[in-house]
Amino acid sequence: MRIKNLWAALLIATPLTFMAIFFLVPFLVTLIVSFQTAEGAWSLVNYYRIVADSYYPLVLFNTLKLSLIATIASFLIGYPIAYYIVNVVKKRLTRRMLYILVIMPLFTSNIVRSFGWLILLGRQGLVNTALVNTGLIDRPIPILFTDLSVVIGLTYILVPFMVLTIASVLQTIDKSLTEASLDLGCSRMATFFRITLPLSLPGVIAGSLIVFTLSVSAYVVPAIMGGGKVVVMAMPIFDQYGALFDYNFGAALAVGLLTVTLLLITLYLIFIERRPGGRQVGQP
Repeated sequence: MRIKNLWAALLIATPLTFMAIFFLVPFLVTLIVSFQTAEGAWSLVNYYRIVADSYYPLVLFNTLKLSLIATIASFLIGYPIAYYIVNVVKKRLTRRMLYILVIMPLFTSNIVRSFGWLILLGRQGLVNTALVNTGLIDRPIPILFTDLSVVIGLTYILVPFMVLTIASVLQTIDKSLTEASLDLGCSRMATFFRITLPLSLPGVIAGSLIVFTLSVSAYVVPAIMGGGKVVVMAMPIFDQYGALFDYNFGAALAVGLLTVTLLLITLYLIFIERRPGGRQVGQP
């Protein structure tokens, strides 16, 4: 019995040690540095600079806005894909191939995929050319280097996370529940909204949290597809560290972004917990 407890302790200690070394310690260092000046004195001046300058709150708001839109878009695209793979496709081999197609873009660098979208969304790109040829527009419209292009890039890159998370929950739903609903006279649409969707909410919640947090911290996609015209919080943080070498202010920006993100996630989870039937959402 003691040997089993020892092995259990070692299994738990290994990931905890890894998290402490590579996450907790760097975060504590960043937190401490954010409360110091360049001379090493303790001060709140870095956080005061964030609040006093209207530029950074606006950038933070734009970051959260784009992340929220990308999360919603990922859900609207990812849920039908996950539902189709789990509930429509019957052959196991076909289902596995579809999963491979979903995760295949993850094998390519975000930089390469972002440059691919530059070609597609350019004024002479495939999208504008198709819209002009079909008569929907008279001249090419500016899509690149806008909020829309950043949302498109983030959604394309993060949809696989939403699909896989939702699909993992859809697979656990007892098919007899939907069959009973149909047998009792409910339409397929009513069955979906009354049974399938509520039971799959844990996957939707987990997927939305993953997509939102990855969107908030994204740098490559906004930097490339925003063209410098769309600024998110990751950019000034990188500039403070990589260009201006103001590590104290950069740390304050990073801690501020993390704090606001955690606060929003906490409020989101509280809202889900307190909504009618919310306690049943997270239960298997």
